Amino acid sequence: MIERTVEIATPYGAMTTFICHPEREGPHPPILFYMDAPAIREELRDMARRLASVGYYVMLPNLYYRSGVMELDWRPDNADVRARMMELMGGLTIPMIMEDSDALIAWLDGDPAARDGAIGTLGYCMSGPFAINAAARHPARVAAAASIYGVRLVTDQPDSPHLAAARADAEYYVACAETDVWAPPEMVVSFQAAMRSAGVNAEVEIYPGVEHGFAFPQRPAFNKPAAERHWERLFSLYRRRL
Repeated sequence: MIERTVEIATPYGAMTTFICHPEREGPHPPILFYMDAPAIREELRDMARRLASVGYYVMLPNLYYRSGVMELDWRPDNADVRARMMELMGGLTIPMIMEDSDALIAWLDGDPAARDGAIGTLGYCMSGPFAINAAARHPARVAAAASIYGVRLVTDQPDSPHLAAARADAEYYVACAETDVWAPPEMVVSFQAAMRSAGVNAEVEIYPGVEHGFAFPQRPAFNKPAAERHWERLFSLYRRRL
């Protein structure tokens, strides 16, 4: 495995990005892996490595670079850090992350380790909408987009994921926890209905008996069977489309 941390120039500063991919038999299909609210950490790097281990070129950017924050010492019981996390998360918008996605794609297009053509996206929690909107932003490039317990899937904004998904030809996989205050059942049902109505190629799967965060190994909500199921679904999606 080859791992690098690079600084990708944007109009707003340098976006520190972790990149990993297999050492041999490249170039490799790219996946943009958008972080969740607790920021970049070894848990996410390990998840990027797992994707890379089956043949992908994975980019994991620090989306908090505009605030000068790289990593948070995040723990569920640390009220101060949690408050800071919420502040940072609230400072991000879909248009901001789409501009960052432009920079990421431009950079990977210049890296011989990344294969030309189709791109996959992946987002957890706050970044589920980013993964879906990236497909609308780059319909000729993003062929597969996955949102894992993504939040704000249906809003009253024009860039709401339930509207953005219909503006691209990507295949979508949307995994939701049965118990999730951030993505309540009525929102998931509304999103499913919007996908069917628009004829979008999307699978929306509700994972029974689990809570928001079930795929993260270091979260109290971690559920190993559900986490492995989500990996199987991701690998299948990317294998079909990339």
